[in-house]
Amino acid sequence: MLSGRRLDLIDPSPLDVEIADIAHGLARVARWNGQTKGPEIFSVAQHSLLVEALFAPAELEPSERARLAALLHDAPEYVIGDMISPFKAAIGGEYKRVEARLKRAIFVRFGLPVEPAGDLERRVKAADRASAYLEATALAGFSIKEARKLFGEPDLPVGDFTRLLEPMRPADAETRFLARFAELDAGAGRAL
Repeated sequence: MLSGRRLDLIDPSPLDVEIADIAHGLARVARWNGQTKGPEIFSVAQHSLLVEALFAPAELEPSERARLAALLHDAPEYVIGDMISPFKAAIGGEYKRVEARLKRAIFVRFGLPVEPAGDLERRVKAADRASAYLEATALAGFSIKEARKLFGEPDLPVGDFTRLLEPMRPADAETRFLARFAELDAGAGRAL
């Protein structure tokens, strides 16, 4: 890693996980295999920011720790990349085991529950599906009908999130991801 850490992908240690490495990697990993509109990629860092925003509408006011879990839901992709779902399903078991080990190390590193409560996981998955719908229709060329079939239609005012769907330069996505992480981490009462 750029931080100088040596991360063992098969047996990752929380001590080798750095938020700067995560932000840097996620800002350079393209969603939709880079098959999106715009002069820049839409990165996993941007996707993570969108999922956290969708997860946490003001009326629900989840805790900072829950919001942090939403922000870091795809954090393992900073080293293993973002595979499209059909390919991930075809690979199956080993990929999922490596991803789960990485996520466990990341969550331990940042004081998050490694086995999130069912409601938290369900809500993060719902925000992730809503994000996929928005990204698919705004950036990846899906029709609304096709996106509804694959992801369901989000039960929220979609227009509220269009500002988060603008592809940006990797350095800008990295900076925004780190800033949001710092806000949530400080709000949770645990600075790094």
